[in-house]
Amino acid sequence: MPTLAPYASDPSRSRGRFHILGGGETRGPRDAFQRDRDRIIHSISFRRLRHKTQVFVAPDGDHYRVRLTHSLEVAQIGRTVARALGLNEDLTEALCLGHDIGHPPFGHAGEEALQTAMAGAGGFDHNAHTLRILTRLDSPYPAHDGLNLSWETLEGLAKHNGPVRKRTWAMAEVDGEWPLDLDSWAGAEAQVAALADDIAYDNHDIDDGVRAGLLTLEQVLEDSLIRSNWDRVRARYPDVAPARLIGELVREQIGCMVNDLLDESRRRLDEAAPRSVEDVRAAGRPLIGFSEPMAAREKALTRFMYANLYHHPQQLDIAVRMGSVIAGLAAAYKADPRLMPDKWRETLPADEPGLTRHIGDFIAGMTDRYALSRYRDLVGPISTEGF
Repeated sequence: MPTLAPYASDPSRSRGRFHILGGGETRGPRDAFQRDRDRIIHSISFRRLRHKTQVFVAPDGDHYRVRLTHSLEVAQIGRTVARALGLNEDLTEALCLGHDIGHPPFGHAGEEALQTAMAGAGGFDHNAHTLRILTRLDSPYPAHDGLNLSWETLEGLAKHNGPVRKRTWAMAEVDGEWPLDLDSWAGAEAQVAALADDIAYDNHDIDDGVRAGLLTLEQVLEDSLIRSNWDRVRARYPDVAPARLIGELVREQIGCMVNDLLDESRRRLDEAAPRSVEDVRAAGRPLIGFSEPMAAREKALTRFMYANLYHHPQQLDIAVRMGSVIAGLAAAYKADPRLMPDKWRETLPADEPGLTRHIGDFIAGMTDRYALSRYRDLVGPISTEGF
């Protein structure tokens, strides 16, 4: 195993798990963070990500990314960065693999519709719902609810995008049971996971957008970061057809952003000189990040992708239809909770806001395909043209 930096998270110094078990299990030679990663991989919630939207809803094509493949790609980038910086790779991988588990069906369109449907019960936030799933809803063990992950993994999932100033009911509920120090920055591994997520979707969504015909090469070359990397690719392969170079462009983009992230993070770490993970949390600023020029170019790329792919007229039309699916399901289950499966009906709260939150939990766990199927059964036909 590579030598860990002094500011890396050390599994032997973990704050432990909420549920302390009596022992007697045979679990193999794994430390706390390795077990967390494996618990996430083996969970039902993780498996459901294979049928949840990344960019395209229930895509017919086998080559498009979904939440599962996106999470695997994030984990690959995250592990590479963590190893180069002397951080804990297993914790980084667990955070990368688990960061999207709380997403409902249909991506951001589904989240917005569920937020509206649950507005009277405190709303919905996918990041907080990730914690709710992992501590309460996904319960494969006989002695406790949830996956009983380590404090460091839960903290990293809660705060991978920074301190949590505005706490939704779901986040406050988890934090109230086991405080996650939400006002501070998370450890460096969580900061790596957040940037690995950005790098993955910034670049792999280009690949999917071009493959789907919603983006053209000429369009994507309008972005300055893409253009500079494309020029390097073309210089290496001047006689290769442009269509064959999209994958090479994506690899060049990722390498460029990872190298900048490593250089800038090393500079910040040298400047701050943290001697422990607690020093990282107490730094008052992220110690893992892009340089200012790269951060500006990454933001410009994100704006480009929203304007040209995520808010493409075809995507917006699908988002409206998928939002209506979530709204229709929420209304149907609210009108008659007996329509829910036996397992969910048996634990149905009698009063609000518990009832609406329970329905929200059920809908948020659906895959795209299951949500469409239940909508057709309970509400009526829905067009999937353009998916």
